[in-house]
Amino acid sequence: MKIRILGVPLDLGQERRGVDMGPSAVRAAGLNAALRELGHQVEDSGNIHVKLAEEQHYGDRRAKYLKEIAETCRELAERVYHTLELGFFPLSLGGDHSIAVGTLAGVSKFYRHRGQTIGCLWIDAHADMNTPESSPSGNVHGMPFAAALGFGPEVLTNVFGDSPKVQAKNAVLIGARDLDAGERQQVRESGVHVFTMRDIDEQGMRAVMEKSIELATRGTGGFAVSLDMDVVDPDEAPGVGTPVPGGITFREAHLAMEIIADSKKMVSLEIVEVNPILDTHNRTAALAVGLASSALGKKIL
Repeated sequence: MKIRILGVPLDLGQERRGVDMGPSAVRAAGLNAALRELGHQVEDSGNIHVKLAEEQHYGDRRAKYLKEIAETCRELAERVYHTLELGFFPLSLGGDHSIAVGTLAGVSKFYRHRGQTIGCLWIDAHADMNTPESSPSGNVHGMPFAAALGFGPEVLTNVFGDSPKVQAKNAVLIGARDLDAGERQQVRESGVHVFTMRDIDEQGMRAVMEKSIELATRGTGGFAVSLDMDVVDPDEAPGVGTPVPGGITFREAHLAMEIIADSKKMVSLEIVEVNPILDTHNRTAALAVGLASSALGKKIL
């Protein structure tokens, strides 16, 4: 496989500084070498330029830095689209989870131009289904899944063209365990499929992933994977901005990625919310490298 790495050091979507160093931390943990060891051709296109929070006004308190985030997402969408046109697999590194709007916009447009739709596996402790009206913080990193499904401000939902980027019937949230009160109703009404931590506890990760992939591939050209590192229990992944106890284990995370690789239906991957300032000895970035490797074909034997 030909893989292009796209760094997006975006930190405007949340308030804990340091996540802009996430792409560098994952690279420093050996991502490029790990993928090459699997036999992939790897091209690292460096980082997209992101405006500094200190040089901007946050704007509307209900959706802070919305204009700047939308601009970054549009540039990412264009790069993802071009990456796919050239026959490369796009691997986006965040930055906060706001970047998902750009990744999904680029992938969705590429497949739409070929008469297909895409599914999405959103692997996250949080639903990210807020809108400016429901968000208690106004932080846009809590809104990208909603935007990809067509809910929220047009400047975000319409990034790089048509909305929605993904149909709710092909969108799956996996690992959720911390939802804001206002977004619960949005999740229920959206039609998106949800597997909470209770579902994983009761059914097991294998069953959850098999069901999720079936839903994401039903009538689609494949699925995008958006992996927020806070889905993993903070004992294993401490370097995230919004840690929530009770997450998936190290092995459950790898199993999920291995099952994704076995499906051969993943069309893009992004890994977000690695914050080296909050990490211990770059453990979270190293885990991100391992999970990317598992998703892209690494096996125990």
